Amino acid sequence: MAPAKKRNVSSAKTSQQSVKTAKIDLNSKVERILESRKHANDVFDILEVLQSEKDKDVISAADACGKLFCTLLERKELFIGKLPGEEEALGGGYSAEEKYRMFMRHRYNSCVEMLLEHLTHELHGVKESALCCLMKFAAGEGQHPLEDLDWSEHYSFPRELILAVVERLLSKTTDNSLLISRFQEFLEMEDVRYYVMSSVRENVGKVMDKSKGAVMPVYQTNVFTLMSNISVPSQESELTNFMEHKRVFERMWLGFLKYKLPSNMYKKVLVILHDSILPHMSKPTLMIDFLTAAYEVGGAISLLALNGLFVLIHQHNLDYPDFYKKLYNLLEPSIFHVKYRARFFHLANLFLSSSHLPVYLVAAFAKRLARLALTAPSTGLLIVLPFIYNLIRRHPSCRVLVHKPSTEDDPYLMDEEDPAQCRALESSLWEIKTLQKHHHPDVAKAAMLINTPLPEKEDDISEVLEITTYEQSQIKNIPLEFETATQLLKGVGDVLGQHFCLD
Repeated sequence: MAPAKKRNVSSAKTSQQSVKTAKIDLNSKVERILESRKHANDVFDILEVLQSEKDKDVISAADACGKLFCTLLERKELFIGKLPGEEEALGGGYSAEEKYRMFMRHRYNSCVEMLLEHLTHELHGVKESALCCLMKFAAGEGQHPLEDLDWSEHYSFPRELILAVVERLLSKTTDNSLLISRFQEFLEMEDVRYYVMSSVRENVGKVMDKSKGAVMPVYQTNVFTLMSNISVPSQESELTNFMEHKRVFERMWLGFLKYKLPSNMYKKVLVILHDSILPHMSKPTLMIDFLTAAYEVGGAISLLALNGLFVLIHQHNLDYPDFYKKLYNLLEPSIFHVKYRARFFHLANLFLSSSHLPVYLVAAFAKRLARLALTAPSTGLLIVLPFIYNLIRRHPSCRVLVHKPSTEDDPYLMDEEDPAQCRALESSLWEIKTLQKHHHPDVAKAAMLINTPLPEKEDDISEVLEITTYEQSQIKNIPLEFETATQLLKGVGDVLGQHFCLD
């Protein structure tokens, strides 16, 4: 056993030494090439190591390639303009200087292709080295363009190189979140950020159209990870072409969000919408199609989608007449049981806070909540009863629901989706009087309040939304799925900035 251990240690040392030797050899070859053109063919040795099966050798070769070709770019020793083929370059008509530059430009192109291939390598270290080297090349080409200087300035940036890098980052089969997070530092540069945004938009259109809009979870997750790492300065003074950047940012997001997303991604987008997307868009109201589609997903996503629509209505003058109809249709028995119940009532309270809402609409909400209360758990009832009372306080015309005598045939249409057609105003809140016989004393006591004139001051529902776990445990035989609210909404501007726990 002992000799085996010695052999393992020995082989490990030999491996480390070989890597060190390879690195020294590569560095010396780079120096030889840069010192004298007679050693130009040494570049083939470096490129051969770049294709090695040994990961550490590849990383060393990528580092060597970065040093070599960035220096050649700075010296303008790579051919500029439309590159002739290798055979044509060897033919007549070109000086020795031109032939050398063509030769090195071809080697540079080969190196770029190999590095792009390494972006799909299994080992993260290789992918990271390849990415960093490619971005050094992009920076070098930005300062020393390889395109003909007679072309417009728009083409002086290595757009094709950035497009190729983005294409590899947005893999259809591999989660590249770690590599994309490494890529984030390069997005601090204006020109890189601009061309990355336009490249993402171009790539998404091509890939999603090819898939005929079918959901591609891995690909779309990579796209979202990359896009959510892109931050555009909010002030014009911080950016040279401010409006151009805003426009391409907007097109990138709209181009991504027009396709169906994996169901778990709607929430991710909606949570960052208010702070990270809308402020950088020229026309935030263009998000209406996405928000409408997100509403159709159902559950917590629908609530967040309405949240986004509410912000557009109040901050960006969006005309969206179906808003309250959509909110009304979210009122189902599940609102008392899901773990986003506290958030739901926070937001519903915000949405219904205006005293200018038509009486038929407020009556519809009050009546539907009262009907749902008949089968709600006690913790839910301690929220919904004060909620209904507040609606009546804000809209005194709804008091008719309290004073109207109940009849055997309730005209209210529970299954009607349109609050304007549900006939709530023709009904009464008999359900609350029924709850006066509830088995839980606190619920019965809350229901009794409807028998007396309600004080003008609204109930602070935040208090009941923040029932502690201990207090809940004192209520026997009641589901304990309530989630404590940790922060109250401070107003419309804070709505989407909240980090909702809606898993």
